[in-house]
Amino acid sequence: MTTCTPRAAWGNLLRRLHFYIGLFVGPFIFIAALSGTLYVATPQLENALYHHALFSETGGTARPLAEQIAVAEKVTGGELRLQAIRPGLTTGETTRVMYIDPALNASENRAIFIDPVSLEVRGDMTVYGTSGILPLRQKIDYLHRSLLLGEAGRLYSELAASWMWIAALGGIALWFYTRPKRRINNRFQNRRRLHVSLGWSLLLGMLLFSATGLTWSQWAGGNVDKLRAEMNWLTPQVNTQLHGPAEKADPHAEHQGHHMTMPMPEMKPDLALYDGVLQAANAAGIDATKLEIRPAKRASQAWTVTEIDRGWPTQVDAVAVDPATLTVVDRTRFADYPLMAKLTRWGVDFHMGVLFGLPNQLVLIAFGLALCVMIVWGYRMWWMRRPRQTATEPAQTLCQSWLALPVGRRAVCVVVSVLLGLAMPVMGCSLLLLVIADVLVLKRV
Repeated sequence: MTTCTPRAAWGNLLRRLHFYIGLFVGPFIFIAALSGTLYVATPQLENALYHHALFSETGGTARPLAEQIAVAEKVTGGELRLQAIRPGLTTGETTRVMYIDPALNASENRAIFIDPVSLEVRGDMTVYGTSGILPLRQKIDYLHRSLLLGEAGRLYSELAASWMWIAALGGIALWFYTRPKRRINNRFQNRRRLHVSLGWSLLLGMLLFSATGLTWSQWAGGNVDKLRAEMNWLTPQVNTQLHGPAEKADPHAEHQGHHMTMPMPEMKPDLALYDGVLQAANAAGIDATKLEIRPAKRASQAWTVTEIDRGWPTQVDAVAVDPATLTVVDRTRFADYPLMAKLTRWGVDFHMGVLFGLPNQLVLIAFGLALCVMIVWGYRMWWMRRPRQTATEPAQTLCQSWLALPVGRRAVCVVVSVLLGLAMPVMGCSLLLLVIADVLVLKRV
């Protein structure tokens, strides 16, 4: 076994780990970056593609919500439960009446688009999630989240999110350990400088997208929710209980609708209540131009009216309204959210490209494309060196680099790896596979 200094051992360990992440996880990060870029780049295309359903040229005064919903009820035959309504409050926008359809997947609703002035049915299609995206972006979102493979496919995006921040920080650390003391001009070093420059430029973005991506993940996301609950970082929720204690805060409130199914209401309310509830909410200060009204799930609960404008400034205040008296029984204000709940809200909205509108989109498009270039450039660097390596040295394997460390630092590596594996199980399992692969490589040396 070749001996080396602790610094050299750290450098070898970081190099081998960075190589493994790039080789095995890099393709998943590439797909996540490319599909995410497509997602944030297509809102305008979606508006153009579904323009007839989303917008109307009819001028005049909007009809009551009760009349608009009655038209939607005729379209569905009155056989579906009404989930929520998003009134067209801005001139030229249609009202979206959303129904729970057993034939659809989780978090999907059938939406009937109504011209609020003429009561013309402008569209009938599936919408998805809290953001209410339409079929085009829904497909892209499914690709981004699960490679169109359903729940099992979500492992890919969790794998990418779990390792991206490690790859970013590890790459920066590797640069510190292995950067040449003098500037060397050759093809490999020039390509390495570009890779490093992109790494530094994209560092904050990779950390942010790893963190926000993990909040959506299946396994690590549950641990994130537990941490937020323990630290009182949950997003406040209005209490809809008219009698009894308040419901517990929903840990998924900042991205509700992406993987949860809401319970179906047990009753069909009087359609006139929608207008009354909206007026009560307006009087209580709910004044955003993008609102969602949800009827109570049970007779013992209040209705909710929630602002859903996640641009800047963020408008996500909500009120609970007693349908019997049309009085506000509870409310939440974004201004009163705990700091971490606000940061979570902003981080998720920035991740989705909606926080600052078009500038947010352009930044994310540039980030996603640059990340793809950096990954491809990393493969190019590996390929340039690969033909020159006729044999594998023990010091170049992960296990031997770890064994070259002092005992105390080895223990630290193990403890940190175990803790991260418990917090991010997909990362932990994949790390175990990487170690097994490294042991097999070592046996061939």
